[in-house]
Amino acid sequence: MTKRISILVYGVLCYAVFFATFLYAIGFIGNFWVPRGIDAPREGSLLSAVAIDLGLLLLFAVQHSVMARPAFKRAWTKVVPAEAERSTYVLFSSLALIALFAWWQPLGGVVWQAQSQVAQYLLLGAYAFGWGLLLLSTFIINHFDLFGLRQSWYGFRGEPMPPLTFRTPWLYRQVRHPIYVGWLFIFWSTPTMTVGHLVFAVATTAYILIAVQLEERDLIDAHPEYAEYRRRVPMLVPGLGNRALADAPVKPAAVG
Repeated sequence: MTKRISILVYGVLCYAVFFATFLYAIGFIGNFWVPRGIDAPREGSLLSAVAIDLGLLLLFAVQHSVMARPAFKRAWTKVVPAEAERSTYVLFSSLALIALFAWWQPLGGVVWQAQSQVAQYLLLGAYAFGWGLLLLSTFIINHFDLFGLRQSWYGFRGEPMPPLTFRTPWLYRQVRHPIYVGWLFIFWSTPTMTVGHLVFAVATTAYILIAVQLEERDLIDAHPEYAEYRRRVPMLVPGLGNRALADAPVKPAAVG
C-alpha cells in the first residue's frame, strides 16, 4: 500500500511542477509577470548567447523526443514503475523547460514590431488563443493521461489501466495535431519579434515538424487505423489538401 500511495503522491507532485511550469511559460514567452522574459535586452556576447540558447533548446528537444520513444519506455520501466513512467517524463520535460527559463540568454534586436494598437491586440489575442487551444486539445482527448495522473491513479488503486481507444474528437477531425497548432500560435504571435524570440520560434517550429514524424511513425506501427486517419485529416492546417501532407505521418491526436 505504501508503494501505491507513493506513486499517487509522486504523480500529483509531477503534475504540480508541470502546471507551475506551464503558467510560467505563459509569462516567459509573452513577457508578462516574470522577472526576465524571452525578449529582455541582451547582456553579454551575442555568439555566446546564441550557443547557450541553442543548447537549451536542443536539451529540451532530445529529452522530449527520446523519452517518448517506445524503446526507451521499455528500458526505462525497468528502472521506474510503469505507473510512474509518464509522470517521470512530464517531470523531466518540466525540468528541461525550467532550465531554459533560468539560463535563456536574450539576444536583443527587433525583427518586427506592430505599430498600431489594433495589430498589437490582435497578436496578443492570437497568443491567448494558442494557449487556450493547447489546453482544450489536451482535455478533449485525455488531459490526465497525457500528464501522468491517470496512470498514477490506477497504480494507487492497484488495478490494471484500461487501454486508450482510437477516437477522433471534433477538433481532431479538423487537424491531426491541434496541440501543435496551439504551440505555433504561441511561438509566433507577438507584437514585438526580437532576434531571440525569432531564434526560439524557428527552432521550436523545426522541432515540431520533426517530432510529428517520429510520433506518427510510432503510432502508425501501434495502431493501423492511424494510416487512414492521416490520409483523411490534415496535419496542421484545416482544409489543406492531404495529398501534400500524406507523407507527414497522428499524435495521440486520436487517442482519448
